[in-house]
This record gives sequence, C-alpha cells and structure tokens, in this order.
Amino acid sequence: MKKTTLLILLVVFVVSCNKNISKNNNKKQFLTNYVDPFIGTGGHGHTYPGATVPFGMLQVTPVNGISSWDWCSGYHYSDSIAVGFSHLALSGTGIGDLADVLIMPINKEVDISKMPKSRDSLTYKSSYSHNNENASPGYYRVFLDDCNVNVELTTSKRTAYHKYTFKKNDQQSVVIDLGFAINWDKATSSSLQIEDDYTITGHRFSKGWAKNQKVFFVAKFSKPIIDYQLAADNNKVSSQKTVGAKTAAQIFFDNVENSELKVKVALSSVSIKNAKENLEEGFEFESVKAKASASWEDVLSKISIETKTDSLKTIFYTAMYHAHVAPVTFSDKNGEYRKENDTIETATNFTAYSTLSLWDTFRAEHPLLTLTSPDKVSDIINSMLSYYQTKKILPVWTLYANETNTMTGYHSIPVIAEAYLKGITGFDAEKAYEAMKTTMMQDERGLSHYKKYGYIPYNLLDESVTITLEYAYDDWCVAQMAKALGKTDDYKFFLKRSKAYTHLFDAETGFMRGKFEDGKSWNEPFDPKYSNHREHTDYTEGNAWQHSWFTPHAVEDLAKLHGGNEIFTQRLEQLFTESSEITGSNVSADISGLIGQYAHGNEPSHHIAFMFNHANKPWRTQYWSRYILDTQYNTTPNGLSGNEDCGQMSAWYVLSSIGLYPMNPASTQYEIGSPIFESSSINLPNGKTFIIKAENVSKENIYIQSATLNNEPFNETNISHETILKGGTLQFFMGNTPNKKWGTAKNSNN
Repeated sequence: MKKTTLLILLVVFVVSCNKNISKNNNKKQFLTNYVDPFIGTGGHGHTYPGATVPFGMLQVTPVNGISSWDWCSGYHYSDSIAVGFSHLALSGTGIGDLADVLIMPINKEVDISKMPKSRDSLTYKSSYSHNNENASPGYYRVFLDDCNVNVELTTSKRTAYHKYTFKKNDQQSVVIDLGFAINWDKATSSSLQIEDDYTITGHRFSKGWAKNQKVFFVAKFSKPIIDYQLAADNNKVSSQKTVGAKTAAQIFFDNVENSELKVKVALSSVSIKNAKENLEEGFEFESVKAKASASWEDVLSKISIETKTDSLKTIFYTAMYHAHVAPVTFSDKNGEYRKENDTIETATNFTAYSTLSLWDTFRAEHPLLTLTSPDKVSDIINSMLSYYQTKKILPVWTLYANETNTMTGYHSIPVIAEAYLKGITGFDAEKAYEAMKTTMMQDERGLSHYKKYGYIPYNLLDESVTITLEYAYDDWCVAQMAKALGKTDDYKFFLKRSKAYTHLFDAETGFMRGKFEDGKSWNEPFDPKYSNHREHTDYTEGNAWQHSWFTPHAVEDLAKLHGGNEIFTQRLEQLFTESSEITGSNVSADISGLIGQYAHGNEPSHHIAFMFNHANKPWRTQYWSRYILDTQYNTTPNGLSGNEDCGQMSAWYVLSSIGLYPMNPASTQYEIGSPIFESSSINLPNGKTFIIKAENVSKENIYIQSATLNNEPFNETNISHETILKGGTLQFFMGNTPNKKWGTAKNSNN
C-alpha cells in the first residue's frame, strides 16, 4: 500500500512538473513564431515574403521577374523562378512598381550586356523550390537550384544584409541589374561605379506608378572584388563606371578562403552620400537578424491574445505583422528626403514616411496605429503636411513621395481628424486644419462639380457615386475638426455639405445611384450588380450593392432614408445573401471575397457588417463579422481574400477578431462585434492595459449574452478610444443564440 501511494505521489509530481514546464514554455513562446510571411503571397493578396522591420525603409525580398497583376509585390507563391533580390517592395497593392536595385548571386559568368525585356531570356535567373524556402519576421531564406547558392536576407531600418553560401569551389559572383523592371516601372537613368575593392555605388531613376522615383544606393561586400564587368544599354563598358538608361554589373570574388559572401546595401532618395550615411557598420548578419526579430516581437506584443487554436494565432499575428509593414520610412538618417518636385527637405523632430495607401488604410490600419503606435501616427501626419506645403492639397496615395492620385476621396483628412480627436499630439493642429479645409475647398478631382451641385453628376465624372459619398465623409471629418478647434461657421458649413449622400439615394431601389446634372434624372439602365472597372461607371472597383452603404458618419440617417431600421436591415441582410453574380464585360478584379454581394476582398465593404449596431440589431453585426472572420482568412498563401493594401486587410482582422471595429474612425468610437479569442490584451503606450474577455466563446458561441466594463453592467454597442486608454476589462459572456435585448436600448427610429 505504501509503495502504491508513493507511486501515485511520484506520478502526480511528474505530471505537475510537466504542466509547469509546459506553462513556462508557453510564456517563453515568441510571438514571431506564429507569423507566416507567406500568407497573402498567393491568390490576390499581393504581399511579399522578404525581410523588413516595422515601418522600415527597406524591403529586401525575392523577385520572380513577371509583370502581371498578381506579381504587384514582385513575388507570387505560384512561381518558382527568381531573378534576384530587390530592396523596395509594395505590400499588397493593386498596382505594381518598385523592385529597385536588383542583386542576384550566381556561380557562373554571364553576358550582362544584353538587356532583355522579359525574364525568359535572363541569363542569371534560377529555379527554386518552396521546400527550400522559409521566412519569418525580419528574415528570408531560399536555395537557388540552378546556381547552387543558399540565400539569406535580413535588414535593419535602413540597411539590408545578404548572406550567400556557395557550393565549395564554385565561382562566387553577383549580378546587379538596374535596367530590369516589372509592371509599371521603367528605368530612365542609372549608373554603377566600382569605388574600391569592397564598394559599388550608383543610382536608379525610374518612371512608373511613381512618376519621378530617384533611388541612390551603396553596396559593400565582405570580400574584395577580384574582377568585374559593366554594361550600359546593350554595350559592355571597360571603365570603372557606367551610365545609361539601363546599366548592369557582374562582380567576381575569391572562392578559395570560404564559401560565404556577405553584402550590405543602403538606399537614399537624396544622394549616394546619404546612402553611405544610412549604411551601418559591420557584417554581423546573425545579430542584425536577431534585432529585426526583436523589433517585431515588440510590435506583436502590443496586442496579446489567448486561444487554444494555433491557426488563429497564426492568422492574428501574421495580420499584426502585415499591419505594421507600411507606411515605410522615407527620410534618411540625417532627416533628409526628396520631394516629387526634386526639392530636398529635412524632417526635423519626426520621421518622414511614404507609401500611404490612404483610400484603404484610413478605415482600420490608421485606427489600429492610434492604439499601437501613436508616435508613428503623428509622424505620418507631419509627412502629409510636408506634402501639402508643396502641392497645397493633402495627399491621396503617395509612393516614394510621388502623388499617384490613385483612388477616390481625400482620406488624409479622416486620418488627421481621428488623430487629433483621439488626443494624439506632435503635429500642428491649426496647420493641419488649414490643409484639410483648403483641400476640400479646391476644384480638382471633381470638387468643382461637388461644390456646384452638392453632388457629382455622373455625366461629368466617372465613379461619381463613390466620389460623392467619400467627399461627404471627408467633409464630416473637417466639420468635426472645425468644431474641436472652435471654428463654428466652418463646422456648420462642412456639416451641411456632409449630407451630400442624400442627393444620390434612390428610395425606389434602395441604392445610391448616379444622377444627371439636372438633379432629377438617374443614370439608366440600372443594374446594381453591374461592374465596369474604372471607366464609364458610377462606382469605384465595385457596384451599387457594395458602394451604397458608405455613410459611416450617418448610419441612422441612412436607415431613415430606407424607411426605418426594419427595411434598412432587411436590405443589409440581402447584401450578404444575394447571389454573388457580378454582371458586365469588364468586371473589376478587385471584387473578391464575396459573401452574397458583400466583397471583403476590397475596402468599400469593410465597415458594412457593423452598421447593424446602429439599427437596433447588434446580433446581426455579431453574426456577420464572425462569419467574415471565419471565412475570409486562413493560414495558406491564399489566406487573404483580396489585396492586402498596405495593412488594411490585416488591420480589419486584428481589430475585428478582438471584437472592435472603427466603422467611423473619426468618431473615435469602436463598434463592438464578436470577439473570437478567450482573452485579448491591448498593451497601451501609456503603460496601461485594456483587456477584452469572452467567456464561453467558441465556434458556436458567437453571440453576446451580456457584458461588463470594469465589473459594471455594459449594454453599449460601441466603446470610445478614451475609455480604452484608461485601461480596464471589458468582459463578454457569449452564447449560441442571440440575446436581442443586449445593446438595443438606443437607435430605434422606426
């Protein structure tokens, strides 16, 4: 009996120890281990798998060399050919550019004087297998089959590091090709110079989506250069420097000492001198890799989640990763950066940023940053105000400091208003307001029509419905900023103009429709499922079903226009249950991730599920937001239902999965949806923590039964940014059937 008792005690002790060990291991589990940079590299996600740091200047990543929509980042998971590794890339955009300063390690001599127009005739390309490829935050590795070279990449904020391991006794060489381009990009001028035995410098000017892109670079090698070949515009060059529209170099190194070659590269928009200043000392690849990983660990830990489902952790932390890739650092170490007009500015007391995909990111990406990185928000706003100083209009979509004028509206405006109203400082509020007001009072991009008619007539400008609705929201944001600054007359003026949506609502069909300049006639014939991509259309990258709901500042009023909450919510339900057929011969490829006619793969749909909260049916917001979370994201390369768009697609997931969404960002309120994690903690920059708990949550238990905020009953369908900043605990009790009384005390307008 004593022996049996001792045996039982020993088993209990061992099991207890194992549990404790397991707990300790979980505590030490790095969040970066849950990030999969290949998510979004397939399908229409358009992400890249290469190495970068949070908001870093460089994105050192593989380039497949194909010019096609799904290769907008330079890489697509369906491919298995590499032409090199570039230092600038776009994360999830719908237009392709960049892939600048292409470097490729090879083990043979090639003719670089021939400048091919496609990758098929590239002499230095190589096949690879995804089995020999991996990536983690701040690190990328691939084995090049044709060259027998193992490639590893990492980066700091302004310096990229390459480590090439060649096969023993193989020739060690790299090709630098400044002429090769993908998608919209085209080199207009470039140069290469062998400065010394270890250094090559040059520039690459190009015209593409960014019409005036100037990149200067320096590359240093861990081994001395023993030979080289230079070429320009299909001719070999015998000197140490070559200049032309398209230049290239092949550089050779000694293969006797060891099989490893390291390269470090820095860029600048200003000069080679600045690129050299941006270049860090040493070739300590592993320490740089560790620092890059640590920088990501810090970002990922800003929101911690608890769930028993590892796949959900992978989706969540990969989304956090993607949401902090862009915007990207643009100013050099000394603060200098180039503007579109070639003037050189100096960012004083802030970092200048570029790659501002504002049509997308104002919706959830920027609101997320107000929680995780408010210091970056003020820097981004200062970057936009710097742009305003030159153009006297706030930016629309900036790429390498160039205005692309891509997409509709002026959504710098909600970003600024949201930041100011959330108490974020570090920028001149009066100057910001001046920029907002001046932008909305000028005449470009349809604003002259908008001011004259109160809406944009379809016969005067394409995409008139989308543009009108977005200007109405921008006006509302200007009004809120004016009110906060005590500018009463401006507040009244812009608030009145923010009702422009009322001109385009057709009560008979229930859709926002194109209206003629006579103020009476609709655009006929009308088919709410019809899509015509970016021309001869009333809607941007979508149809009437997807664009008729963009009144985030006036949901209750929109419900009244429909005839009350019941009709409004019936039509919202129909959006999600209607057949997914899209009509037309030139359907926008951006219409993806369809649930009925709801298109999660493109941003105009992103707020719609949360509108039920404002029409007395919050349980439908809970149902549909959870349905979107469950069906539109997964852990495969095809894990995003549409373009990542510089963080927006992922930011939607990050916030919605913890149960919050900024349907109207400048309201400073977050709508409450359906949290999918047992617990989420927002670790705020002010040192406080806001915890969201979901008791009994499961795949079936998606409905909020009741809630408490700091142990007090909570019956609201939204929560303020101010409340979150105070820290505390919001606790939901979940069940598998709707509680139709919770959150319905207000908003009845039937």
